[in-house]
Amino acid sequence: MMNKILLATRNPHKLSEFQALLDPLGVTVVGADEVGLPDVEETGETFWENALMKARSGYRRTGIPTVADDSGLCITALQGQPGIRSARFATENGGYPAVFETVFNLLKDKSDRSAAFVCCLALVTGPNAADEHLFTGRMTGRIDNQATGEHTFGYDPIFIPDGFDVSCGVLDPEVKNRISHRARATAELIAFLKSENH
Repeated sequence: MMNKILLATRNPHKLSEFQALLDPLGVTVVGADEVGLPDVEETGETFWENALMKARSGYRRTGIPTVADDSGLCITALQGQPGIRSARFATENGGYPAVFETVFNLLKDKSDRSAAFVCCLALVTGPNAADEHLFTGRMTGRIDNQATGEHTFGYDPIFIPDGFDVSCGVLDPEVKNRISHRARATAELIAFLKSENH
């Protein structure tokens, strides 16, 4: 029975999202700050590698089953960039919302504006390879030609998910949380936790 999970993040948005998603299972979610977990340098070349690196570190240091995610925006016409460098790419280009102009400029001569948010979740429950579990979620859509909306988390104001005609910055957070890449990966995690907790 898993009743406590460490989420290896200091991001309050991610923490509150996970708490809301896992609360119905009776699972308590604690963040990196609560247990004094140091940051792990993300040196992996894929979302999987980075997520596993962080989850392994959290479990080794605390003994608490640890979930870590790595996620980013992959733009087709930019060969999947910024991808695993999404947060760093934003920082290097003036943060949000300044980075949006950089993205628009990179895409100005491109007809293909398709993109996807990708989330890879790693759960580490013990010291062995058999204790490592991986879950993935994708939210496909396209890059708009302007930023819209009040919900200004990351690249949300410039990303229109498939099936919608407004950006994630406009969508009600409840709707976005239901269709997001993180929600889809977390749905796989929850299905796994349900099977483990029964």
